[in-house]
Amino acid sequence: MQSILGLRSLLRSTSVRNICTGLTRLSTATYEGDGKTSVTILNKEADVGLLINSYSQVGFRLSNDMVVLGPMALFPRTVLSWNVESHEDINEQSLSLFAALEPKVDILIVGIGDHPMTPAFSKKVISFMAKHKINVEVLNTEQACATFNFLNAEGRVVAAALIPPVTMRINEDDMMRRQISKSKTFEVEDY
Repeated sequence: MQSILGLRSLLRSTSVRNICTGLTRLSTATYEGDGKTSVTILNKEADVGLLINSYSQVGFRLSNDMVVLGPMALFPRTVLSWNVESHEDINEQSLSLFAALEPKVDILIVGIGDHPMTPAFSKKVISFMAKHKINVEVLNTEQACATFNFLNAEGRVVAAALIPPVTMRINEDDMMRRQISKSKTFEVEDY
């Protein structure tokens, strides 16, 4: 029980980055003229599969409201816990899962948290996956989440190996959302 309360307080204190993805398509509603568009949020589409809604230092929230704590191996319809601590633990053994899959994935997206990417590290991962004829992209976690969502929404056979970042970048949008949610906390409705 104590660990659950500790986890809740940790989740409240960590920053969360939402990933917004959208798809624009023409509508066949009442107005049929040029310029009429509607927006469909990919995360609301049931047939797209799993998408990453947000991430934090603790883990990831998926489009089916599942929360994954720690690193994960993500596929279009399946998620697994990935047994690595940091980008230093990514090696042939930790990537062997992706090489053993049938049918082969088109592309593997590796999100290494917020650690700086070195050419030697990328070369090691790319050369191992090239032996198994699998394309690979090594990115920071923020870019890896967006890339996975995009490729999965396109219907590609894609997989992601993601490590949560240690630190989060805060931008003006994040600060504004926090201010709005903080101000709504103290609002009282008139009865």
